[in-house]
Amino acid sequence: MNRRHFLGLMPALPFLASSFAAAPPMRVTKVETFYWKDRNDAPWWPHWTWLRVHTDTGLVGIGETYPRNSLEAEAIHSILAPALIGKDPRDIEGLWRQIYQRNDFNIAGGAEIRAQSALDLALWDLLGKSLNAPVYRLLGGLANPAVRLYNTCFPHKHSFLTDPDKIMREVRDGYGVKAIKIWPFDGAAQRNRGQFITHAELEEALKPVRILRDAFGDDIDILIELHSYWNLTAGIRIAKALEPYRPMWLEDMLMPGNFSQYRQLAEATGIPLTVGERMAGKLQFETLLESRAATFIMFDVCWCGGLTEARKITTMADAYQLPFAPHTAGGPLLFYASTHLSAAMPNNWIQESCQRFYERDWPTMLNNPLRPQNGTISPPDLPGFGMEVKPDVWTHPAVVRRETVLSR
Repeated sequence: MNRRHFLGLMPALPFLASSFAAAPPMRVTKVETFYWKDRNDAPWWPHWTWLRVHTDTGLVGIGETYPRNSLEAEAIHSILAPALIGKDPRDIEGLWRQIYQRNDFNIAGGAEIRAQSALDLALWDLLGKSLNAPVYRLLGGLANPAVRLYNTCFPHKHSFLTDPDKIMREVRDGYGVKAIKIWPFDGAAQRNRGQFITHAELEEALKPVRILRDAFGDDIDILIELHSYWNLTAGIRIAKALEPYRPMWLEDMLMPGNFSQYRQLAEATGIPLTVGERMAGKLQFETLLESRAATFIMFDVCWCGGLTEARKITTMADAYQLPFAPHTAGGPLLFYASTHLSAAMPNNWIQESCQRFYERDWPTMLNNPLRPQNGTISPPDLPGFGMEVKPDVWTHPAVVRRETVLSR
């Protein structure tokens, strides 16, 4: 049985048919987008586009994508909203396929798939609200009541290049988080266009890794982000230099889609590889899985096609007995939606979090910002994704708002 056939055997959500049979009709009346032109235009560092789907029942679903805000907003209003207005938003699978085929006729990817991801998230949020159930319940309930986290070192109090031990100590002692992701090789990649790395550059990039191992030993995990900057030859050299420090993984060393070269990299090092953050759609992930190159499967629900596609990717990974680890270095809904998925799907390994977000940005804009406890996070027991935005955020003076409304 191939993986496409496997997806067709996924059981239907057990109670939705009876719930929908008794539910009154619902239709979409308005689609809104909100974004900020610059992430410094608001105190919560926005670099995302929010989408709100309004219905004639008064329920509103929230979606999100990033980071090309004006392009994504245009795609939402010119392509997606006309296909959605007047439709029942609970028909998630059918709408996903119709919209994707419309996009695929031109190109499958870019702003179109990011916009579709935002729409799909809004529809899942609406579905949960219409059933008065959290999304993780719609996905099958709690397989992982407490989702393990690592910390990604976005700019906050300390630099991971010079003081990674200070960051690690803060998130470990304050929140119980015992894994940290850094990207110390990016400077050399940018100088050398990813084509080579010298011994001196290797030694410089290894400094924060050494600091972390010397300070914490094996009590923590170190994750290395490479941002797809490197060619295969340089990638193997970096991997060999890192082996004594036993990182949890090497993330996106090569350009995505280069799976035969990823297989060569996997065979050249004992360090596990993580691949997939920038990929979209289950068919790309099928090719990755068949290459047997990745140990961990990563995706971003705001980029890969939304929750509809992400849950299929996790199921495909599970069929290969591989874990997933979602990318969440975007806006807050990305984190909420990923937490619901990670909590519901049995093969979650770990999830990304950012100290800056839950300490500085989200408390200024959300009524219920999620914060780690004991190194883990759990989804809120509220309808939909359960993210509650403070009302004045929607009317912030720098926000760019646009709407498409049902014609009477």
